[in-house]
Amino acid sequence: MLIAQISDTHVSAPEDPDDAVLHTSEHLARAVAHLNRLDGRPDLVVITGDLVDRGEVGEYERLRELLAPLRMPVFLLPGNHDDRGNLRRVFVDHAYLPRDGFLQYTVDGWPVRLVALDTHIPGEPGGRLCGERLAWLAARLAEEPERPTVVAMHHPPFAIGIPVMDAFGLDGSDGLAAVLRRHPQVERVLCGHLHRPIVRRFAGTVACTCPSTAHQVALDLPPANRLAFVMEPPACMLHLWLGDAGGLVTHLSPIADEYPAFTVHDGQGWVRDPRPPPGFHTA
Repeated sequence: MLIAQISDTHVSAPEDPDDAVLHTSEHLARAVAHLNRLDGRPDLVVITGDLVDRGEVGEYERLRELLAPLRMPVFLLPGNHDDRGNLRRVFVDHAYLPRDGFLQYTVDGWPVRLVALDTHIPGEPGGRLCGERLAWLAARLAEEPERPTVVAMHHPPFAIGIPVMDAFGLDGSDGLAAVLRRHPQVERVLCGHLHRPIVRRFAGTVACTCPSTAHQVALDLPPANRLAFVMEPPACMLHLWLGDAGGLVTHLSPIADEYPAFTVHDGQGWVRDPRPPPGFHTA
């Protein structure tokens, strides 16, 4: 099973200055084309929040159009830039989305179970896992304690050393850790929010964040104290389940199709005279 993760798509209205500067819709279209072109096509795509920039209906309608070419099921999660009501209204046919309350759900039918958590606090950049949300998670994990599971949410449950982003963190991470420690079937915690690929051990499992499909957060570590964007190459995460023996392996897949691959080993042996394709960049 292959799970693709993209995040922080920040789709805006065409007239929005952010769209003109950051080209988020154009970048999402590239990400969709990239996922469709993968040789090992993902079984599903999960988008871990900040789907749009202002939570407006028109933005979600544009998001829907951009995601329409995907050739695999897509599952949506809210981030701090999203609006639950407008997301539900535009994606009303996404039956996995609850019709009221938190946008939390499970996805079954594949070798790995997906449990999606809602960390959104309306009007605030940080996130929260309250008692109600944590109790829901504990109940879902208790349903299938032997089933390999990934938990997906927007806000990561750990600090990263970028002070401004750490100030917009997750309230309730200790409660989340307590739940996860009781459920060793959780193979990975998939997050967004930070616009960077980051990995950390957390509560007996591994937590990771996915880059944005467009702009990234500049890697300003202490003593720096600012928030800056940088147009580093966007990427998606590919979480490959290799079975009980191999476990879940996570790969970073840059969305940079101007750098095509060329074969140096064909599965039987080394290619004697490998030839890069036309346009292959050597610098």
